[in-house]
Amino acid sequence: MLAYLDPNAHGLGMFVVTEMDAASIRAAFDHGGELAGAVELRRLFPGITSNVEALVWARAIAGWEPLIPPAKAGTVRNK
Repeated sequence: MLAYLDPNAHGLGMFVVTEMDAASIRAAFDHGGELAGAVELRRLFPGITSNVEALVWARAIAGWEPLIPPAKAGTVRNK
C-alpha cells in the first residue's frame, strides 16, 4: 500500500545513503557528537530541513555497521 493516495507523491520523503555517505556521517558523529552527525547528514542531504529529523537519522546511520565487501566470484567466505 502506498503511503499517499497520490501516486506522484510516493517516494518524495525517501533518500538513499551510500556506504561512503554513512561513513562520513559516522565519522562526524564519532568525532563531534550528535549535532555534528546531523550537520553532516544535512550537508549530504539538503532536502532534510528539520534539525530534529536530521538528529534522528544521524543517530540511526551512526549505529549501522559498515558493509562487508562482497566476496569475489568463486570464493567461499567462512563465517
